[in-house]
Amino acid sequence: MRHNLAPRLPQKDLHEAAKVDDSITPGASDMTREDDARMFDLAPVSLWLEDYSGVRTHFEELRTQGVTDIRAWLGADSERVRACSALIRILKVNRKTLSLFEADDLDMLVANIGSIFRGDMFKTHIEELAQLWDGQSEFFSTTTNYTLSGRRLDIELKAIILPGYENDWRRVLVAIDDVTAREAARRQLTSSEAYARGLFTHSPVSLWVEDFSAIRRLLEDIRARGIEDFRVFTDVHPDFVERCMSEIRVIDVNQQTLDLFAAPDKATLLHRLDEAFRDDMRRHFREQLIDLWDGKLFQQREVVNYSLDGTELHLYLQFSVLPGHERDWSQVQIALTDITARKKAEAYLEYLGKHDVLTKLHNRSFYVDEMNRLDRKGPSPVTLIMIDLDGLKAANDQLGHAVGDTLLTRLGEVLNGIVEKPAHAARIGGDEFAIILPGSEEHVGRTLMQDITQLVEINNQFYGKPSLSLSMGAATSEPGERMESLMKRADADMYRQKRLRYQSTGQDRRRRASDEQSPV
Repeated sequence: MRHNLAPRLPQKDLHEAAKVDDSITPGASDMTREDDARMFDLAPVSLWLEDYSGVRTHFEELRTQGVTDIRAWLGADSERVRACSALIRILKVNRKTLSLFEADDLDMLVANIGSIFRGDMFKTHIEELAQLWDGQSEFFSTTTNYTLSGRRLDIELKAIILPGYENDWRRVLVAIDDVTAREAARRQLTSSEAYARGLFTHSPVSLWVEDFSAIRRLLEDIRARGIEDFRVFTDVHPDFVERCMSEIRVIDVNQQTLDLFAAPDKATLLHRLDEAFRDDMRRHFREQLIDLWDGKLFQQREVVNYSLDGTELHLYLQFSVLPGHERDWSQVQIALTDITARKKAEAYLEYLGKHDVLTKLHNRSFYVDEMNRLDRKGPSPVTLIMIDLDGLKAANDQLGHAVGDTLLTRLGEVLNGIVEKPAHAARIGGDEFAIILPGSEEHVGRTLMQDITQLVEINNQFYGKPSLSLSMGAATSEPGERMESLMKRADADMYRQKRLRYQSTGQDRRRRASDEQSPV
């Protein structure tokens, strides 16, 4: 009823407490009755002696009216529950009851009973009444009461119809145990668990909880066999890394993980982990094992995984053995932050630092660095082709920079389409270009220039005017020659070829770009 939650009072003690009523112990001496009364009054739990005879009479009337399901009947109208509760008479309570509910005496308690038993208590009271309806002589419940000052009390209630009163219910002993502190702690724990689960589930970072206990056992096993240098051990036994990977057990992942890896659900992701962790992942995991071997239970590194749709994911991984699991690694947390966009931005910035945006060729900075590298490390010989885009200035001046940019873009298409690694093509000035051919003899450069000429002719047929026109020269390094000298010789050969072509055709180098017709 009003009081709920089964108290801690044992069955034997509950029966002993029942001896406080004179009529229960006929023939008892005055001293015995006095002891019984004292025991009731000083009991460490709240005790109520109540008269339920009115409830029993009401139940008999309901049965004659055809009520069979008391739970449904009471649940249909809360006033029916209140009417039943009003039939209960409180005969006496002990000191613990008065103290618990902050009442000076029984009269004060009874006068304010409506403020003590309220709210959802009546829902619990239905179950108490139903237990009596079903013929039980005891009933149990858990509920909430309130002190006279309004303080919430979480209680456990246990009641028994006293022996000899089974037919009229005139004496019912109710024991109430205050479990407010325990319930508050339970609610706090539940709240904390819900909060932690919410943080995990809705974190904007991919979170994994995994069991590494089998891996710890494997590491301890080889350590016990005398292995000291784990890096060397994994060099010699790469299969050990594979075995450790197979021993990882994923306990849980959050929603961001499913979104990041394009997985419809947890089961699908776990079934297809080999698609997510592949290629270079083994190398990263080996480094992770080495850190664990060295006692590093918190780790950070960048890794590459793949979503289930094949998208490459650049991730910042943070690995941590959760507190309390340092001895067995049975719970570790892995946080994966998606840094794919950042890596793409870095790659693009790096690309811009070494490429010409308009032609998509390497820029002068790359060209200088590469020539310096070849000066130091080779390979030799190096063939260098220097190219000049004829008529670019005239095209800019007479037809506009948009036309000039088009010519540059077209030349970029030609060179990008024909120059392959280890060779590199670069725009080193406004209309100046270079092709570096490491480890290549002179004939390789001459053949490439012929191929470029043919490709330029095809390009001109496709685009029409203004035509691409190139002047090209080449030089091949001699043993011990510095790259600076090679560049000068190749540049001189390009200008020599330009002069010869102009002289043989009688062309004016400064002719109008709109009059240009023929390519190289």
